[in-house]
Amino acid sequence: MQSTDTPLLTSLRSPRVVAARRLARRNQRGKDRRFLAEGPQAVREAVAYGRLPGSAEHAVVEIYLTPQALERHADIADAARAAGLPLLTATEEVIAEICDTVTPQGVVALCRFIDTPFEEVLAARPRLVAVLANVRDPGNAGTVLRTADAAGADAVVLTDASVDPYNPKAVRASVGSLFHLPFATGVPIEEAVAELRAAGVRVLAADGAGERDLDQELDEGTLGAPVAWVFGNEAWGLPEETRALADEVVRVPIHGHAESLNLATAAAVCLYASARAQRSPGGCRTRPQER
Repeated sequence: MQSTDTPLLTSLRSPRVVAARRLARRNQRGKDRRFLAEGPQAVREAVAYGRLPGSAEHAVVEIYLTPQALERHADIADAARAAGLPLLTATEEVIAEICDTVTPQGVVALCRFIDTPFEEVLAARPRLVAVLANVRDPGNAGTVLRTADAAGADAVVLTDASVDPYNPKAVRASVGSLFHLPFATGVPIEEAVAELRAAGVRVLAADGAGERDLDQELDEGTLGAPVAWVFGNEAWGLPEETRALADEVVRVPIHGHAESLNLATAAAVCLYASARAQRSPGGCRTRPQER
């Protein structure tokens, strides 16, 4: 049954629908400082965790659901009402017009930008940071955000040459992690490295051509200190000038016959190695075998 607090959107020409659809374009997202979070899991996390940095104001502007989704995902509707967030029902045609996916799941949230200024990331004295340098694939960017969240990282930094984290594919790939941890955008790589190092964070460039490998870092106990991992472009990795900025260039050892690891997998290995070291006495340093 249609709830009285959820007016039904039926027209594809509705100003709300037209404005939401325009957010598929990066320049419009930047102008409006709005983006869309699609799917029940992303919207659920947006309702539960979405806050503007340094503010109690909620990131969610309003939520659109089909009548079927409203019934199927009653927990989202209940949480949204409890938070005082507007709910609107919409036809499947309207949801399809708004969404970027071919087969929408009937739930979309209109959200305000939630990125954190880089200086605030530094002020929080982070111990584990992922830096995306010239990462262009939105799916990879969103997956690294999700991985950093899972590994307990303190922040993600996207350089000015990287993809927009509010790209619909990036938001979907983050599966709600976009709302869990601070991330800064548009930071020049030189500034990111210099400021992180000044904040006492060791900067490691992840690259298959590194002279040191991850096993050495773990065995020597050097990953227990605050660290920022710099990950490069999916196709060509990190250029020499970026590698030169780092304290060390570290490769993930390939013990089998694979030519390399993709960006998201390499990021997962490096971030989890650091997370493990930071939670272990001696930074995971190899102990002498007992005799």
